[in-house]
Amino acid sequence: MASSLIRSTLTKIGVLTAHPAAFMIVFVYTAAWLIFEPETFDWHGFATIATWLMTLFIQRAEHRDTQAIHAKLDELLKADDAASTDLKDVDEEEPEEIEETREQQ
Repeated sequence: MASSLIRSTLTKIGVLTAHPAAFMIVFVYTAAWLIFEPETFDWHGFATIATWLMTLFIQRAEHRDTQAIHAKLDELLKADDAASTDLKDVDEEEPEEIEETREQQ
């Protein structure tokens, strides 16, 4: 139960980091850093902010790609009357459970 809760929470955090508001958090943090302690914002600070932004861009691109694949698969399943509905709720499962399901197929 606890590991399921942890995995579910991590998944939700991953989805939240793909939201555009996550970028605003980084920008607000950077602005606060520059306002309150500008003397500590050296190249290490710049590298930290750049790393956060790159991570958010990658996360957003991955989320967009995943959503696009899901939309395409949903459309294909709707178009094919012979398609099995056994896996219709598979995207609610955790990644490890999905892998197990794929191996059993």
